[in-house]
Amino acid sequence: QVQLIESGGGLVQAGGSLGLSCAASGRTFREYVMGWFRQAPGKEREFVAAVSWSGGNTFYADSVKGRFTISRDNAKNTVYLQMNSLKPEDTAVYYCAAATKLIRVASSYDYWGQGTQVTVSS
Repeated sequence: QVQLIESGGGLVQAGGSLGLSCAASGRTFREYVMGWFRQAPGKEREFVAAVSWSGGNTFYADSVKGRFTISRDNAKNTVYLQMNSLKPEDTAVYYCAAATKLIRVASSYDYWGQGTQVTVSS
């Protein structure tokens, strides 16, 4: 069982930066691939980024590539999402999630946080 708690959301102007954190409980954090997803009002939840067990491999949605960076610290049981050059279309609730394989599909993730709101004003 893994419990995930996101933090760091808020309101930022377009072009600004914001960093999200997701703290995981349990001693098995390093056994999970960690991902970030987001869901805007009226839209389906979409993949944002994922990082492999050791942190050596990362994957990004095309819409955030070059602007967002995912990383993890297994010693702190924490995964991060650094978001730069934010756009109004990045506005959404952001969720971290844990999976047993490196994949972009939300349904393959076993554990989810409660989400944190990110709002980018134009």
